Amino acid sequence: MNIKQQTIQKAVSVSGVGLHTGVSATMTFMPAPANHGFKFQRIDLPGQPTVDADVDFVVDLSRGTTLEQNGARVHTVEHTLAALVGLQIDNALIQLDGPEPPIMDGSSIKFVEALQFAGIEEQNADRKYFEVSEFVHYRNPEKDIEIAALPLNDYRLTVMVDYNSQVISSQHASLNDLTLFADEIASCRTFVFLHELEMLYKQNLIKGGDLSNAIVIVDRDVDEDELDHLAKMLNKSKVGVNKQAGILNNLQLHYPNEMARHKLLDMLGDLALIGRPIKAQILAARPGHAANVAFAKKIKSLIQKNAQNQVPQYDPKQPPIFDINRIAQLLPHRYPFQMVDKIIALDESSVIGIKNVTMNEPYFPGHFPGNPVMPGVMQLEAMAQTGGILVLSTVPDPENYWPYLIGIENCRFRRNVLPGDTVIFRCEFTSPMKRGIVKMQGRGYVNNNLVCEADMIASLVKKK
Repeated sequence: MNIKQQTIQKAVSVSGVGLHTGVSATMTFMPAPANHGFKFQRIDLPGQPTVDADVDFVVDLSRGTTLEQNGARVHTVEHTLAALVGLQIDNALIQLDGPEPPIMDGSSIKFVEALQFAGIEEQNADRKYFEVSEFVHYRNPEKDIEIAALPLNDYRLTVMVDYNSQVISSQHASLNDLTLFADEIASCRTFVFLHELEMLYKQNLIKGGDLSNAIVIVDRDVDEDELDHLAKMLNKSKVGVNKQAGILNNLQLHYPNEMARHKLLDMLGDLALIGRPIKAQILAARPGHAANVAFAKKIKSLIQKNAQNQVPQYDPKQPPIFDINRIAQLLPHRYPFQMVDKIIALDESSVIGIKNVTMNEPYFPGHFPGNPVMPGVMQLEAMAQTGGILVLSTVPDPENYWPYLIGIENCRFRRNVLPGDTVIFRCEFTSPMKRGIVKMQGRGYVNNNLVCEADMIASLVKKK
């Protein structure tokens, strides 16, 4: 799984009719900055309101997942979100000039192809995974639905469907590697049983549905009169049934278990509404949109409960954003005052830096001899230098500026920092920059424990 966040390199569009609304629309995927997430934008409405792809904004689950926020509604978002998650894209603005993404062929493949054509770009920010650390379970006994998440240092999904149908036996589908999504899951189409079809039409759903964007499963005997009626309803001159396959109009399946694979696709899209990539093994029996969303809410509630305990994570095997040489090019500090060894994440509003504390630091012989403790002022200096990198990132030519620390407030030292410790500093803007002045909050962690924190004010001054 990716370490860094990703967006697309350029805008790309697809057009078509919406499955349930029947309204034609163009959907444009736009690049977005780090930590933006997925947002839909209804550019056909006054003010062009946005809708966050968040489980808190789900308002309808009638044969699809519908979001509403800021007076704007977006129908059937799951296939679009599945394409983004399946390609490990983290940030995108999805513009729509209608109420629903185009259904295309009923799968995610056209979206995947468009996104691949646009190109994928890595960003200077770590992915903010939520790692499931305990068994999470959802059950709907009335519909015999179960979904579970188990701890795993990866993201894998397994789905089982069973419709008690003579046409479709129990089916399983698995995705054990997201890089296989485009080839093995993305092309699997939505489906409906014949006994549901007329009911959906009467409920004013699937206005844009036809045999080019859905698999219709014939799960009972039909005579010629009913076939003629179906042909009229589907705007076809004639439809037939392959009785052996049980598929209307002799449509060929992409896979024997295409229905289970499509349910996995739906689940991948619905779980994107958690708002963060997750690490877990997902096991689902007979899932649907309502169950997927209920399960996503359980995961999101866990994330919110654990939010106060989350600290930046450091993997020394991953290459840094800036190494010690690049830091020296940006900051006006040299030994023994260059206090930051690596920058491992940097985006528009935050930065994460690493300070490896060794016994060779020049202040240890004179600071608490026999009981070496890193001076608080040095911790603060290392934090300020990390913040200096963030401040310099706001200008296109950082080598031409000096970052100055001009104010410190609410400074606290929580634990001793000792030789051998690795301090992870995270600084983030708490106010927009005005006339070269900006406020930041900085925190330092050792072994997941907060060791120091401060609110800082910095000034950015152009070199003369």
